[in-house]
This record gives sequence, structure tokens and C-alpha cells, in this order.
Amino acid sequence: MKTGIIGLPQVGKSSLFRMLTKARLSEHPNPREAHVGVAKVPDDRLDRLAAQCNPRKLIHASVEYVDVAAMPVASAKTAAGDPKEGLSDSIVTNIRGVDAIAHVVRAFDDPSIPHVGDINPLRDIKNVDFDLILSDLGQIEKRLERLEKDLKRMRSPELEREHDLLLRAKAHVESEHPLRDMPMTPDDKKRVRGFMFLSEKPILYVLNISETHDLGRELEDAIAKYELTEVAARPNAGAIAICAKVEAELAEMADEDAGEFLASYGLKESGLVRLVRKTYELLGLISFFTVGEDECRAWTIARNTRAVEAAGAIHSDLEKHFIRAETIHWDTLLDAGSEANARARGTLRLEGKDYIVQDGDVMHIRHSG
Repeated sequence: MKTGIIGLPQVGKSSLFRMLTKARLSEHPNPREAHVGVAKVPDDRLDRLAAQCNPRKLIHASVEYVDVAAMPVASAKTAAGDPKEGLSDSIVTNIRGVDAIAHVVRAFDDPSIPHVGDINPLRDIKNVDFDLILSDLGQIEKRLERLEKDLKRMRSPELEREHDLLLRAKAHVESEHPLRDMPMTPDDKKRVRGFMFLSEKPILYVLNISETHDLGRELEDAIAKYELTEVAARPNAGAIAICAKVEAELAEMADEDAGEFLASYGLKESGLVRLVRKTYELLGLISFFTVGEDECRAWTIARNTRAVEAAGAIHSDLEKHFIRAETIHWDTLLDAGSEANARARGTLRLEGKDYIVQDGDVMHIRHSG
């Protein structure tokens, strides 16, 4: 799964990407070039399971991040009310290729780092959302023009359904609302999937705030303070606050020193840990685990995935030859001390192919292959 990191210039977007992925970027990067890196999904449950069985390998789930070129700086509309120039083809292409968006928004005050206008996160969010919406509107209008020609030559129920859906989408974006909050049936979503609309993608607003001595409380209060509660509560959206300056210092520290450093700010975990976890949640993903002496591993699946499909995430042959899944929740296994003890207690269950895998399940797939 890919998450695109977007934002206006000088908001801390690329710095955040480097900290998440540990990627080394050129000192003079091409502003039109996107960078790709992978971040580990922190999971204390997997770490505790690994401590119990001491495997040769420990493999966490991961999220792929794409650092997209900075968005246009101008306000969403000129003083005369005319639309500004749209997004570049490279930005549109890079955002279309991701599954979700992390929009980094500046809320920190630093005179040495220029910013257009005053610090106003809600305004910046609206302006960038407007860019995404405007791009989608152009795509919708082009497709509708072609559809109307096709319908004159030959009417079909499928073309008519697509036409009706796109007319509804056009009205929605013309009211300056993103497609992610337009009600759509599963069939509707299938019809628009190929368009890869920018404003339909789930979005996480990442508020980058200033460093303070009371950072823990500031992070908790930031979403309400900057009036983002309403936009964060919309469908397929969320918000989180971090302090990139503090995160940069943390990234250079050993684990023990980092723990003390966080505690000095009243924090239990880093903003990067919270951000990766929130991204994972936004995409509607969960983890199940496989454990053993050779390997302890987290596997990524969508919520409401059946056991037979989860087996396919490990290997296609396991899905094809699936018989049963030995299943136990991670904390029940920890309490038992081992799979042998769990089996003796009767807490290790056998589930069929239609079992809906739960977040934190530990599974061993029985198969006939």
C-alpha cells in the first residue's frame, strides 16, 4: 500500500519523509521528482510475541511512502476570482498512483523559513483540497463529453449508469467538496476506480506544530486549536499533530535516550510511530501474525478478510489448498506461554475458510499442498 506525502513548500514534508523512511535524499533534489521509501509499522504485539518464541527473523508490516513534489504556492483563487493554474502533470501522476494521502500542514512559527501569508492550517487545507478537486473536475468533464457522444451512437445500461454517476460526481466537486465524502455504493466505487480521482483518496492531515516545553498537551490540543476537528471528522479523513523538529532530534538518538527525551516532553511514543499507525488505520488495514522459531511476522490484510484470503496473503498455494486455520488471539497466546500450552487449554481454535480474521490473530494455516 502506498501513501503520498503532499503539502505546500516549506511545511516539513520532505523532512518527514526522510524521518519515516530513513531515506537519503540529494542536497539539491529535483523539485518535480517524487521519492519513494518504506516505513516499518510499529507493533508492540508482534515484538512481545517475538520475545516469547525468540525467532531467527522478525518482520514487521510496512507502509510505502511517496514524497510528492510541493503543491502550487498561490492561493486557490486569484484576487480577481479566476482559478489559478492547475497541478502539474507530474504531481497529478504521482498522487494518482497512491492509495492514501498524508497532507502535511504548517502550524509552526519560524521566521527563518518563509511562508506565503500568515500561518493558517485550515486555509492551506482548503486550498490544497481545491487543487485536488479541480483536477478531478477536469477529468470528469472530459469523460462526460466522450460518454455523451457514445450514448448518442448506442445506449446501454452500463454507460447510462456511469453517466449518471459522473453527473453526480460533477455536481459534488463543483460545490467544492472532495469525492471522498460523496456517498457511493460498492458498484459506484468499482466504476470510478479506474479514474484514480485525487480527491477520492483517503486523507490524513498531518499538522506540523512548534516545539514547546508542554509538547504532549500541545499535540493533544492542536487539532481543536487550529479548527481542524470538522475536516478531520469527514468520511475517509483524519488528522494528527506532530512536531517535526522534535522528531528530527529523536531520529538521531539511541532507543534508551529517545525514551527519556520523549518523557521530558510528556510523551510515551514518537509522532512518527503514531503517524504510521494512523496511516495504516486510514487505509482500513489490520495485521495478523505467524509465529515460530524461524520467523515472527505481521501480515497486512483489509478488514473483514476471510481466513482463506488471509492465507493467500502468505502464499497463493495456501489459499488454493486451504483446509483450516489454527487461530488464537495474540494476548491469549502470550498468556498461555506457547502454542502447546494453548492447545492443552483448548484456546487454540480451528477456523474454516469463511472465518473473518481479527486484528491481532495468530494463525497457522493447515493445507493440502
